[in-house]
Formats: sequence, C-alpha cells, structure tokens
Amino acid sequence: MVRIEDFYDAAGRSGLLVDAEIDGHTIAVDFRSPDETVLDGLALSADYTIRFPTSALPSLAAGDTVSIDGSNYRVRDIRSIGDGSERRASLSRL
Repeated sequence: MVRIEDFYDAAGRSGLLVDAEIDGHTIAVDFRSPDETVLDGLALSADYTIRFPTSALPSLAAGDTVSIDGSNYRVRDIRSIGDGSERRASLSRL
C-alpha cells in the first residue's frame, strides 16, 4: 500500500512542492494561492492554502506562523482530508 508520505516525497523530487518553514523546521508542502471573487464579483482576493501529510506537521495549529518564499502567513484553520493522513491549512498573509 502506498502511503501519502510517498506521494509527497515523489512530488517534492519532481519540483511540485515548495519549502515552508514552520517552528524552525523546513517541510515540503503543496502551496496554493488561487484568486477568488469577493464583493459580489467586484474584486479578487487570494485564498492561501497548504496541503501536507499529517505526520509531517502533527502539532500545527491555528495561530501558528508559516514562512513560504520569504512571506509570512498565519494559520487560520486546519482540516483533515480523506482518511486523515493529509491535512489542508487555510492561511492569511501577514
């Protein structure tokens, strides 16, 4: 059986992930910042998220700070995906 950590290792070796610094540790994460419309379509806003294996950051919590490519973000919310072996954290740019 393939573990989610194996998928992230392969994605990291392929250059599909970015490094995030969290509590002094560097972890490869799937970082996304798609635009979404706000104010009834009058403006765009970025919706920052990271996805990662739960085992890589088991203690990540709302309020923690994440640094990606020199920008700092605060964790707003964390949700488990699927069977709980992967998580998605919503971020706010500081």
